[in-house]
Amino acid sequence: MSASALVTGASKGIGLGIATRLATLGYGLTITARDSEKLDAVAEELRRAGSPDVLVLAGDMADEKLSAELVAAHGDRFGSMRALILNAGVGTSGRIADYPMKRFDKTLAVNLRTPLALLQASLPFLRLAADAHPSGGAKVVALASIAGVYAESGLGVYGATKAALISMIEALNAEESGNGISGTAIAPGYVDTDMSAWTHDRITPESMIKVDDIVELVDGLLRLSARAVVPKIVMTRAGTEGYGA
Repeated sequence: MSASALVTGASKGIGLGIATRLATLGYGLTITARDSEKLDAVAEELRRAGSPDVLVLAGDMADEKLSAELVAAHGDRFGSMRALILNAGVGTSGRIADYPMKRFDKTLAVNLRTPLALLQASLPFLRLAADAHPSGGAKVVALASIAGVYAESGLGVYGATKAALISMIEALNAEESGNGISGTAIAPGYVDTDMSAWTHDRITPESMIKVDDIVELVDGLLRLSARAVVPKIVMTRAGTEGYGA
């Protein structure tokens, strides 16, 4: 049974970086993001990078139907899932006093509800991969945020969804690591991606964490044995006190 992975938010930034590394390692890939044309171009890049098969399914991560469709398509194509990369997310700043509830609902759906739905649907395929590869098991990697570890003014809602995501991954380990499935939530400060561009007036791209730093972490996590569980990794920016994004 060959290794395969499902990567959300794979068209750019961290998701693209992770998908590209997995392609070089020979993973079959299911990739998703909103822009179908961009995904098709990325799929070609991933095939050239070494992926034997790339399945593309575009959609909005707030769509309640997407999770089941994604995982079913992946299962039909690959039969199992060695890695689930929960990378897609949304984040906007806003103070608690006047944060719009419509924006809250979207943030909650994309950052927490959909990752849970994807995880629930993927567990049967992760278990199959863990059974077929007992030394390494199957892995779940969720991109959280340092704002989910240390509260920050203006990031209350975003941080709350990421804190919940971290907690969910910890619970997954309590429930499934004995079955060979383990999860890690990576909680970085600002990473140099489009999502962080709104802070450039205060924090320069050159001072942000590099996408490749996250990719290296994910690569290492996927190489760990099934005996090792790393629930959470907090990554801070150099030159800071380490308690904020």
